[in-house]
Amino acid sequence: MGAHTGLPAMQTNPKFIFFTDFDGTITLQDSNDYMTDNIGYGQAKRRQGNLDTLEGRISFRDSFKGMMDSINKPYNECIQYLVDNIKLDPHFTPFFHWCLENNIPVVVLSSGMEPIIQALLAALVGPDAEKLQVIGNNVGARPGKSIDEEGGWELVFHDDSDFGHDKSLTIRPYRELPEDIRPTMFYAGDGVSDLSAAKETDLLFAKKGHDLISYCVRENIPFTVFESWDSILAKTKEIVAGTTSVKEAAREGFEAYKAGDAGLKPVANGAAK
Repeated sequence: MGAHTGLPAMQTNPKFIFFTDFDGTITLQDSNDYMTDNIGYGQAKRRQGNLDTLEGRISFRDSFKGMMDSINKPYNECIQYLVDNIKLDPHFTPFFHWCLENNIPVVVLSSGMEPIIQALLAALVGPDAEKLQVIGNNVGARPGKSIDEEGGWELVFHDDSDFGHDKSLTIRPYRELPEDIRPTMFYAGDGVSDLSAAKETDLLFAKKGHDLISYCVRENIPFTVFESWDSILAKTKEIVAGTTSVKEAAREGFEAYKAGDAGLKPVANGAAK
């Protein structure tokens, strides 16, 4: 393995790697938001936490911990609740199969909990879900309790960062590989949990109408807009085929924003609404 030691996505010497968020990106709904809104402290408080995180008034770690602490349903019931209610972007599976056929590893980086993500992927993608590397937060039992009893579980963060799971920590070792073996890297995301990954890859796909676009516009981070994995697949195919460059694609997002085509209203000071 040599320089590839500790980098699972490099085992097949790929020329491209696709990193992606899970909730609200691969899925149509954010499973953590869905639980918080319906069996936690509710949509209004959750949305205010998202806005406070985007504006730097609170860390994502603290906001997300508050969300998860507001959910008392036993963990096994939470998983079943989400399997019953969360739907996959229907275009993700064709995208993933194309990546498998073209030696493009897909790595899921999530602030959600790995057991929930793996259960959802198994239910929504099928047996091929085992070929996805998943890195996220985890879950543990509260003292003296089982995770499968009322109020028995709590979030266990991936690392000590203000994000709880700093996604850049996974991406950066790939970015720092020698130029002759370093693959072109993509990232797809939609919200505040993706801020740590936004600057780390060669091309960022930001979901139309969502908070990640607001952040990219404010911080002048190049991106391209996506609405579904169908549009991601089309753009990725163009880049792999060499008919579009990463730099060309990365200019498209701000142009779409200025034209009013990014799902957010452009405003004079550059902040998106």
